[in-house]
Amino acid sequence: MKRLMLAALVAVMPVASFAIGDEDETPPKTTPTTATCKATQIWDEKTKTCVDAQDSRFDDGQRYEGVRELAYALHLERALGVLSTMSNQQDARVLTYRGFIARKSGKMQDALAFYAAALEVDAENILTRSYLGQGFVTMGRTKEARQQLDRIRELGGAGSWAETSLARALETGQTYGY
Repeated sequence: MKRLMLAALVAVMPVASFAIGDEDETPPKTTPTTATCKATQIWDEKTKTCVDAQDSRFDDGQRYEGVRELAYALHLERALGVLSTMSNQQDARVLTYRGFIARKSGKMQDALAFYAAALEVDAENILTRSYLGQGFVTMGRTKEARQQLDRIRELGGAGSWAETSLARALETGQTYGY
């Protein structure tokens, strides 16, 4: 019985880890957070209302999803406002999205500083490396962008959205948000 359970677990593990890793690699679905809510509000599915992101009913995971959605829709000031409600401002995800927002706002030096800080927290964060590489592409620093692409691949990110988007940016000169 134990062998059967172990075999079943091993059989589903690649699928489970792909699903977890895939979470940040696809554009977020548009919800009322983008379409209806204002300022630092995000959609509360339970009450079907817009609620300020700092409300205690939300955890940082829910806030992060709101940030992703707003950043993808280029509601950068609102995304920044929701980021400021997250409990750990030194979390690699927070720093990465601060870098993303700075990059999309044209503040490249700020973006590079946020990405560097995120990598100090989590040197293996391939999303941060992709966004950093895309920042280098924007700045015409393709050698440094290629170094980030190589590092993403070394970290096992070959075939991921992080690798694909940076490779495309290097090929076309166009950067991607997701």
